[in-house]
Amino acid sequence: MSFSQFLLDSRLEAGIKDMGFVDPTPIQQQAIPHVLAESDLLGLAQTGTGKTAAFMLPILQRLTRGPLRQVRALIVAPTRELAEQIHQTAVDLGKYTKIRSTTVYGGVGKKAQIDALRHGVEIVVACPGRLLDLAGEKHIDLAKVEVLVLDEADRMCDMGFLPDIRRILKLVPNRQQTLFFSATMPDDIRELADDILDDPVTVQIGLIAPAKTVSHALYPVPQGMKKELLFTMLDEMATGRVLVFTRTKRRARFLARDLDKKGFNAEMLQGNMSQNRRQQAMDGFRSGKYDILVATDIAARGIDVAEISHVINFDMPDTVDAYTHRIGRTGRAAEEGDAFTFATDEDAAMVRDIERVLKLRLERRRWPEFDYGSFEPEKALPIAQASRPERRDGGGKPHGNYSRRSGEKQGPNRRRRGGRGRNRGGASS
Repeated sequence: MSFSQFLLDSRLEAGIKDMGFVDPTPIQQQAIPHVLAESDLLGLAQTGTGKTAAFMLPILQRLTRGPLRQVRALIVAPTRELAEQIHQTAVDLGKYTKIRSTTVYGGVGKKAQIDALRHGVEIVVACPGRLLDLAGEKHIDLAKVEVLVLDEADRMCDMGFLPDIRRILKLVPNRQQTLFFSATMPDDIRELADDILDDPVTVQIGLIAPAKTVSHALYPVPQGMKKELLFTMLDEMATGRVLVFTRTKRRARFLARDLDKKGFNAEMLQGNMSQNRRQQAMDGFRSGKYDILVATDIAARGIDVAEISHVINFDMPDTVDAYTHRIGRTGRAAEEGDAFTFATDEDAAMVRDIERVLKLRLERRRWPEFDYGSFEPEKALPIAQASRPERRDGGGKPHGNYSRRSGEKQGPNRRRRGGRGRNRGGASS
């Protein structure tokens, strides 16, 4: 099945193509037709299954018809990171339409959010607390919301948002469709779903697991040492093509520049680049003109390049979904690949989320030839029990062994301009 079979607006098909989506995931195959038919839907799916596009594409299709500059779709999410991810998906898929989206969440000032609402948007992606604040202050009118999405409802319940969700439901009395997504269905979530869904279609999908041909490793490192650690790795290990992910466009730009100054054949891929420049970067990476591509999550979604030997998360991704998307760029077509993630102490919560959702322990490693100074990687980021839910009190003892192996496999030498880097793949301490 391809996305063309959904008979979406041509402007949405153009957005799908730009994002590099080719074949819909299982949840997209099952959910999109029902959401397009305007049925209520109960989606039992974890992060990493492609569920965001499963509800966003039909919502955008709906919003291409009818009035603009009024809130017609409300998506409620538990965290600002997930809210931003959903919002960015709306922006990217709807880039050729006139549909506007904005985010609403706490921890930042209200002014920019109020200004965006005042200028008019069709989609609001919100966390419960700030949404209720703005609604109480009359900065947002939800009376014309047609579609309500509750994403990761079980997580919102765990975070104590269930009363807020019930208050939000009273603010959208005229909604015509409700989409409810949850990874699990405890009694309170089941009761909520039964209360708000009208004869729903149920879609249940398991997590899209990373390819078994990908080897995962975590490299604890202070923020200020990341760049030198990356330089050391690339200089010493044997690689094919390398894809490096950063969290921001600015960091992608400066990191690619610094790699270039070090003599590596590197290029960047980030959202502020023109389509022509992005295409040139991709063509250069595919052809081997560039060995290293430094990219942000959004810019890299369309990357489909063979023989990517390593994905290096220079910055920890914001969500488990982003992690699975990133590392899915290597280990393709039965080829082996390595996924290395640099992690600071501030990334501990996301490490636990990744391990818990994927039921996969990320092996902790140190790079044997790198001078960490007084920092001790062995004492950073204790290993969590990935197959068990995270304890709310943060308890539990670390378990498992700490690896000091670099674990590199042999491959093409790292090419630099004017010469070759050292080939030390497989070095250990």
